[in-house]
Amino acid sequence: MTVHIERVGETRDKLGEGPLWDVAEQRLYWLDSMGCVIHRLDPATGERRDWTVPDMIGSMALRTGVGAVISLRNGLHFFDFESGEASFIVDPEAADERTRLNDGKVDRRGRFLVGSMGITQREPPLGTLYRLDPNLTLSRLESPVGVSNGPCFSPDGGIFYFSDSAAQTIYAYDYDQDSGAISNRRVFADLKQYDTAPDGGTVDASGNVWSALVRSGEIGCFAPGGNLLRRIAMPCALPSSVMFAGPKLDELYVTSISDSGTRKVDGPADGGLFRVTGLGVHGLPEPRFAG
Repeated sequence: MTVHIERVGETRDKLGEGPLWDVAEQRLYWLDSMGCVIHRLDPATGERRDWTVPDMIGSMALRTGVGAVISLRNGLHFFDFESGEASFIVDPEAADERTRLNDGKVDRRGRFLVGSMGITQREPPLGTLYRLDPNLTLSRLESPVGVSNGPCFSPDGGIFYFSDSAAQTIYAYDYDQDSGAISNRRVFADLKQYDTAPDGGTVDASGNVWSALVRSGEIGCFAPGGNLLRRIAMPCALPSSVMFAGPKLDELYVTSISDSGTRKVDGPADGGLFRVTGLGVHGLPEPRFAG
């Protein structure tokens, strides 16, 4: 099969992030973190709808009921797509104006794991990894983290992958699905040897980890053992996150950056949304937040 990359639509995000495929609606959601926007696209019709949120947005997960949980610079909120309103849940870093919440994903039991990062500061690292349970209890799992990115889970849910973009490393943890606890952190992939860094990530049905290699303008695929299997060059300079989508979950959507606040690029493809086909693999449906 030949890999094919195409730009989808004409959006130009400042900091494209968080592609999320809704299996039930067959729609794709993604974010412009700096633009404070949630996008939703129906690929079958081309119809797109946008919502503005009150602050910088790092990630989003759909809920089992209606709406979503979103991570904003000023904390975690519920979001109602009908009213367009955000309802505050908790801000674990309200006292620290240097940080914001960033990437997040839901585990197989419906908990939301989300990490923070320094808005401009990388050293010393200021970020923390949190877990929001369905009863809205918030637990601190790991710190310090430079730039929290790429949370995702193995197909059986027993391994949690988490990237620190500042450290240019993807880590793996044992994940206790009963308690939501993480343990036994180890280096899954050190990307310094490839002169790049991991950003958003996802896992395919075979357990391979896919990551946006933001510094080198590529998508990388890593085997469950951590070895790099594939590198796919993207037409944009700064790909930022990936998600399998489509009726067969065999299309990889990729977001990108034009102006992150710390890096700015101005190519014609920068900030665009892309669809990669012909990869010969399938993804997994994303769980919903159970709260």
